[in-house]
Amino acid sequence: MALTAAGVAFDVHEFHHEPGERNYGMAAAEALGVDPDQVFKTLLAVAHGSAGAEPVVGIVPVSGQLSLRELAAAAGAKRAEMCPVEDAERLTGYVVGGISPFGQRKRMRTVIDETCELWETVFVSGGRRGLDLELAPAALITLLHATVAPIAAR
Repeated sequence: MALTAAGVAFDVHEFHHEPGERNYGMAAAEALGVDPDQVFKTLLAVAHGSAGAEPVVGIVPVSGQLSLRELAAAAGAKRAEMCPVEDAERLTGYVVGGISPFGQRKRMRTVIDETCELWETVFVSGGRRGLDLELAPAALITLLHATVAPIAAR
């Protein structure tokens, strides 16, 4: 695992995922007994700029939404749109609801909402529904070579 290889401290949290559940992030926060603002979801968008279209990962609290306008600005693009589910799964190697920011098939530009820095630790998907990883925001940012920007809309 990338976190172990990098020597990053993290905790693994498994919880029951109810089949048919659609609000994966809020269900995770509830199952883990933590504030939804501390649990982050990994989303894929396509940013359109002068160099063409590029997939971009946006990581935001499960309590909010991804602002495509702000994500585009952080990525230096003119606009952004959500990546179709099939493309997101193909690009990352994960199923929607369990997309982890780590171990994706292709390294993509990543932008994390600035609120991650308000927490001592944050939770992100461990690569499947019902599995979250808890780690320090600084480690998340460093390992992903991520940009931190205000990309969450409430």
